Amino acid sequence: MKGRILHESRSRMRLHLLMPGMTGEDADILEIALLECPDIKEANVDERTGNAVIRFRKGRRESVLKALEAFSFKTSDIAPPVHSKRALRREYEDRIFFHIARRLITKIVLPAPVRSAITVAKALPYLQKALWSLLHGQLSVSVLDASSITVSLLRGEYDTAGSVMFLLGVGDIMEEWTHKKSLEDLASAMSLNVDKVWVRLEDGQEVLRGVDTVMPGDQIMVRMGNMIPLDGEVAQGEAMVNQSSMTGEPLAVPKSVGGLVYAGTVVEEGELVVTVRESSGQGRYDRIVAMIEESEKLKSQTEDRASHLADRLVPWTLGASGLTYLFTRNAAKAASILMVDFCCALKLSMPIAVLSAMREAGTCHISVKGGKFLENFAESTTLVFDKTGTLTNASPKVRSVVTFGNNDETEMLRLAACLEEHFPHSIANAVVWEAAGRGILHEERHSRVDYIVAHGIASSIEGKKVCVGSYHFIFEDEGCRLPEGEEERFEALPDECSHLYMAIDGFLCAVLLIEDPLRPEAAEVIKTLHGLGLERIVMMTGDSERTARAVAEATGVDEYHSEVLPEDKAGFIKAEHAKGRKVIMVGDGVNDSPALSEADVGVAINTGAAIAREIADITIMEEGLSSLVTLRLLSQNLMKRIHANYRTILSFNSFLILMGMLGLFPSATTALLHNASTIAISLKSMTPLLPEADERKSV
Repeated sequence: MKGRILHESRSRMRLHLLMPGMTGEDADILEIALLECPDIKEANVDERTGNAVIRFRKGRRESVLKALEAFSFKTSDIAPPVHSKRALRREYEDRIFFHIARRLITKIVLPAPVRSAITVAKALPYLQKALWSLLHGQLSVSVLDASSITVSLLRGEYDTAGSVMFLLGVGDIMEEWTHKKSLEDLASAMSLNVDKVWVRLEDGQEVLRGVDTVMPGDQIMVRMGNMIPLDGEVAQGEAMVNQSSMTGEPLAVPKSVGGLVYAGTVVEEGELVVTVRESSGQGRYDRIVAMIEESEKLKSQTEDRASHLADRLVPWTLGASGLTYLFTRNAAKAASILMVDFCCALKLSMPIAVLSAMREAGTCHISVKGGKFLENFAESTTLVFDKTGTLTNASPKVRSVVTFGNNDETEMLRLAACLEEHFPHSIANAVVWEAAGRGILHEERHSRVDYIVAHGIASSIEGKKVCVGSYHFIFEDEGCRLPEGEEERFEALPDECSHLYMAIDGFLCAVLLIEDPLRPEAAEVIKTLHGLGLERIVMMTGDSERTARAVAEATGVDEYHSEVLPEDKAGFIKAEHAKGRKVIMVGDGVNDSPALSEADVGVAINTGAAIAREIADITIMEEGLSSLVTLRLLSQNLMKRIHANYRTILSFNSFLILMGMLGLFPSATTALLHNASTIAISLKSMTPLLPEADERKSV
């Protein structure tokens, strides 16, 4: 593709693309293609001017020019996005343009009698809305608007009434655009993050494929603890499916043959064969937008208080207007007060501040399901950590495989990887990656795989029972034994590693030694969180006392609990609630799910189990725990912004009412200032909460 550079600096260039008649779809496709270049950090294409602004890594100018030169719409296989932000922006830009154009044409071209008739006709919908509100016993903002317009019409001030309605129209368009943009930005940031899926072939075999390659009609396999990545119909199997992300239902619902299942929901028990109905990216986006708009999760207690206060202030505004007219007999003063209401600013700016904070969290690779979770995160004083995959590295490694009973090391690792790959967890992933690193292929030779929460997995191969899991599961629950004469080798297993035991037909056959290194940033993050107001930071793990104590000392947590079961973690959080404390739970496994659900804020690590991410209120997408510090700062700054908005709205609108009572501002002026302040506060609410946000975007 050809273009002419209009301006450039060390890491930014603006160029004109030599392409006549560029459409919105063309601009979207070109943006996607440019962003696929690793040296380009940001690309914005304007289809109307044919200009593109590209920000790139320093010293990579030639690479950017080559990527642009190599691009061709004819050879590109990039599909335009199903939901384009560009289309939304263009829609509302056009609406504002035509709204202003109609107003200018009406004032310049049409004679006064015709303008007056049009003004009366436009006033009727405002009057109807106000009457409907009054008939239902509500004193809403529509009553204030209609009262002001009616007073102006009765006094013969048709131009004033027209100006008021024009300003109300501009305000409505801007408010709708601002709110919808926040919703669209947030919905775009919320993705499934499922890359691969088990596809069932016609001969019954299962193959692991990229989710983008799955087509409608294909059958996929979804087992317990895994997320359903695509919409479809159950072809085989029975399961309990958690649909809270779509429906808000707190409990899992049964699904059997013929039942519909949706992308983003999670199989809690059982397994399903699903016939895919929608390919990746279709269907879920609209449901996410609907969920955001309708879910009460979006409303924090602060938002609710602001919304209720806005409704309660409407009678006071009406009262101030009535008293002004009663004492001054000046209808203009009374009408100017009617143009001021607290409702618009309070009810618009608060949700926008929350939605923008959630979107900003998304740019930091943090997915937040609702505003109340940000509020709770800011106000919590207790934080509970799981250990494995949370405080320790999310990618533990297999140091070695110690075999027993003359078993072959390669075969034992092959079998362990074959079983573990069905239930992704940090330790399970370590086993699978170790097998892949050694070039060990593992065909499906086992029967159904069952997962026993907080213990291990069990299956059978060639009629023999195979178990993989903890010491408690293998030796106490399953009653497995050591092969005769190998007690000394078993006792010599190193203490510094986590042990994953595997038994076949009741006898220990191998122990996989897992290195689970502490996250290098863990101690510093915990110290910083203490400084940000978290009073009690606790680690709870199913590991041994020895391992737990070592990790606790290294990280600086206030206390730790070892060898705990999932119900113990949830019980601890209930005890904290009884003491009046709000609690954050951070975990990554199936066994953390009860505690994540019980906590005021459940935070899941993205590399962990899908069910943990589904139940959690917040998911950290990137490696490391530093996102917890970012989240704490973001949530605290959000609450400061909401309270600042609250004070600004009350004080400025009270000032407008006072000016109206004194007769210093006519109704058109108060309408203009009121709408302008509402839009200004809303736009301010969309700005970054973290001071380093702009720097982060440029890195």
